[in-house]
Amino acid sequence: MGKGQIFQCSEDAVASCALVVNNGGVVVYPTDTIYGIGCDPYNDLAVKRIFAIKGRSEKKPLPILTYSMQDAERIVSLGRIGRMLGERYWPGALTIVAPKIDHRISPRVMAGSSSLAVRIPAHNCVLLLLSHCRYLVGTSANLSGDRALKSAQEVLNSGLEGYDALIDGGTVEKGIESTIVSVEGKPKILREGAIKTREISDLIGPI
Repeated sequence: MGKGQIFQCSEDAVASCALVVNNGGVVVYPTDTIYGIGCDPYNDLAVKRIFAIKGRSEKKPLPILTYSMQDAERIVSLGRIGRMLGERYWPGALTIVAPKIDHRISPRVMAGSSSLAVRIPAHNCVLLLLSHCRYLVGTSANLSGDRALKSAQEVLNSGLEGYDALIDGGTVEKGIESTIVSVEGKPKILREGAIKTREISDLIGPI
């Protein structure tokens, strides 16, 4: 399948990558936690490509990156607790799972669920991309089961192929995936990552 064109993180390059996304393409990009791979979550064929590129089971849902809290609330119902978490940790390394309210998103993204995982990343490069696209599938840019990758060079050295463009934003600091919390019903931690469970329970109470 081969590897896509490499871009340095500049306004013009990111605008070019936004056109790739808007035309149904797949882009690899840096976030504050790890390198991610994404596409337009409304484009079913593009979403299908993400699963194929990663070798990921279509039974596993995909998270969505958004540009702002306002954008997030157009696609999910955050509720009081979700809003509180978003106001505290966004942009940042927290993914919130909440009920989906935008039914135009590809059903593949949810993998049969009625909820969506959303996050606003704290990285200027991907935020610049999101300022053009508003929404991006935001899964890790690695083959399913492999470790998360921290730089464009690590992506190039990995077995990941079939994407259309790669934005080189240098080495990302954390190299740890985001923490995932569900706000459907009683809040619960689905994955502890860069933000510790204790911090979250200090904000919203025991979980």
